[in-house]
Amino acid sequence: MSAEYKNVVQKRHILHGGFFNKTLRGWQALRTEITPQNLMYPVFIIEADNEVQSIPSMPGVCRYGINKLKEHLDGLVKNGLTSIMAFGVAESLHKDERGSNADSPQNPVVRALPHLRRWFPELTIACDVCLCPYTSHGHCGILGQNGSIDNAKSIKRIAEISLAYAKAGAQIVAPSDMLDGRIGSIKSLLIENNLQNSVAVLSYSCKFASNFYGPFRDAAKSSPASGDRKCYQLPPGSGGLALRAAARDIDEGADFLMVKPIMANMDVLKQVTEKYPEYPMFVYQVSGEYAMILAAAEKGVFDLKDALMEILGSYRRAGNCMEKPHKTGS
Repeated sequence: MSAEYKNVVQKRHILHGGFFNKTLRGWQALRTEITPQNLMYPVFIIEADNEVQSIPSMPGVCRYGINKLKEHLDGLVKNGLTSIMAFGVAESLHKDERGSNADSPQNPVVRALPHLRRWFPELTIACDVCLCPYTSHGHCGILGQNGSIDNAKSIKRIAEISLAYAKAGAQIVAPSDMLDGRIGSIKSLLIENNLQNSVAVLSYSCKFASNFYGPFRDAAKSSPASGDRKCYQLPPGSGGLALRAAARDIDEGADFLMVKPIMANMDVLKQVTEKYPEYPMFVYQVSGEYAMILAAAEKGVFDLKDALMEILGSYRRAGNCMEKPHKTGS
């Protein structure tokens, strides 16, 4: 070793000695490891009990009838999956202004929950709570006469749906509507029904209006009939509003927080995690992100598993504990 090298390179600047083999590299990334407990698997549940429907905009992802759910989830649970998020899909169910079938006995999620609890007693089951798949207008709340969201009526309805899912067997209710006051409304109704200690609330606290939701709306058949959701989902780039939304939901009793979509909002994840380190954080790798990653892998741009682990590891590094990729184990 030359004297010049010794003089230029300080001991603390020699990094390569800390990651020259696989074990050492693992030690450098302990906070980014991905285990089954870090993943929540979205499941789309349809009315037709014996059907499996492919989703063209999300290759490899399907909608499942109740009688097909057990077979689909068996292998994933055996491989260590610990939690799922259930989304209901309304096809023949009547859609009206208030989303009456969002919590009716005919609702596919309400019908599936007792079966899921019996089949998989150790599986934690969360339910997405929103009106958009069940309303005639496709928006996330009840509309007033002028066509805008009636917030008071909407959060009352969101709480009613949450209670119905809780009574049917959900262990987590996750309101995705982004309306002001919905966490408090849900918590109050859970307390009134003595369910506050057995049902958690996962808030879509930092959910942005995004171009990446298209395939999901196809999957859930939940696109708005007119207009958009920009008046209640956060404007892209609005970091300050995201922090305020997280603070609002914490004050109202949220148990967990979320950033959605994640790839364009890693800075928000970092900020919220640093401000509220005591709250477990979820991130949602949404349908458009899934489709984009899968398309690149299919074109040979990268190996799908390696790229996905790199991406998920970056979410962990930024501070979260849970990811919701659209296809676990890809």
